[in-house]
Amino acid sequence: MRLFTGPVVSRSGSSTQSSPALLCVLYLLVMQLQPCSGCPSVCVCSLSEADCSGRGLVALPALSSLPSSTRTLLLPNNRLSLLPTAAFTNLSSLERLDLSNNYLDNLPAGLFAELANLSDLSLRNNSLTALDRDLLQGLGSLRRLDVSLNGLAAVPLGLLDQQQGLTWLSLAGNRLQALERAAFEPLVNLQHLELGSNPWECDCNLRDFKHWMEWLIYRGGYVDAMECTLPKDLRGRDIRSVPVEMFNYCLQLEDENGGGSGGTKGGSPPCVRATAAPPSESTVVRTETEAPDCVRQRYRPVSVRRAIGTVVIAGVVCGIVCIMMVAAAAYGCIYASLMAKYQRELKKRQPLMGDAEAEADPEEKQISSVA
Repeated sequence: MRLFTGPVVSRSGSSTQSSPALLCVLYLLVMQLQPCSGCPSVCVCSLSEADCSGRGLVALPALSSLPSSTRTLLLPNNRLSLLPTAAFTNLSSLERLDLSNNYLDNLPAGLFAELANLSDLSLRNNSLTALDRDLLQGLGSLRRLDVSLNGLAAVPLGLLDQQQGLTWLSLAGNRLQALERAAFEPLVNLQHLELGSNPWECDCNLRDFKHWMEWLIYRGGYVDAMECTLPKDLRGRDIRSVPVEMFNYCLQLEDENGGGSGGTKGGSPPCVRATAAPPSESTVVRTETEAPDCVRQRYRPVSVRRAIGTVVIAGVVCGIVCIMMVAAAAYGCIYASLMAKYQRELKKRQPLMGDAEAEADPEEKQISSVA
């Protein structure tokens, strides 16, 4: 087999042979190194991943030079505290972004707006105390979201409105005391929800979310333990095991305060509490447009499972009662027909008995006269 073709003149004037196989190897090496040519010096890059974890970064490196084929960007275990709004503008093909174990305390709205293909976002173990309702705007492909081990005290309405495809969500290890049911109802495909290690107050503010959580469990989803911290008689108990009858007083409070519009702690529906912030032009407009949603989010049955069971039991009881009524009516009709037939037979026999008595009377008279 010929491996050398074409002469090459060396320094000594003698001719040598060049190898096409060697040229192919050099070409492949060049092509392998070409995608990594824009990799930041503090990162380690491959064809589809850029690993910048554990570098002590206080600011983002130049991510705009990353190859267009990058699918994974790892930035955990750094010292990042601030991210510019245009930090990820040229990474539209990104599918996984890990920002865990940093010092992020505020994320601007629209930070991930151009990451339309992102499916996995981790913000675990940062210093976030609040989330902008437009933070996840543009993340239509998001499937997994981790915001655990932060300082979140609430989940704003509208944050999850575009996340119908979300299947995994973790809010564990925050400062959540109650959650709005309306904020989670867009998550029609959610299968896994982590809510543990939060100071839950198991009062009327958590009633509506408990109903939604029961619906999630009923359709096959998973929710971890939610231990109550208040009131004292429920401290340490899992909200999932608390009987719904303990929340009946919430309805009484709503009735006493005009259906929850009185502003009591447990009497108002979720949407009323959400719009109780200081009034502004945008707030007023949003309140007027969301009025139908407020009516729609009124009190619902305690549990779909129990509601279905109640309907089935009521149907069985009604069916048995109807069968008994039909049987009683049939028995009454049969009894009435038998009694009517008996009366007719009795009337037919009475004239015959009268003729027999008349024939017997002359004979008795003869016997008496002979005697």
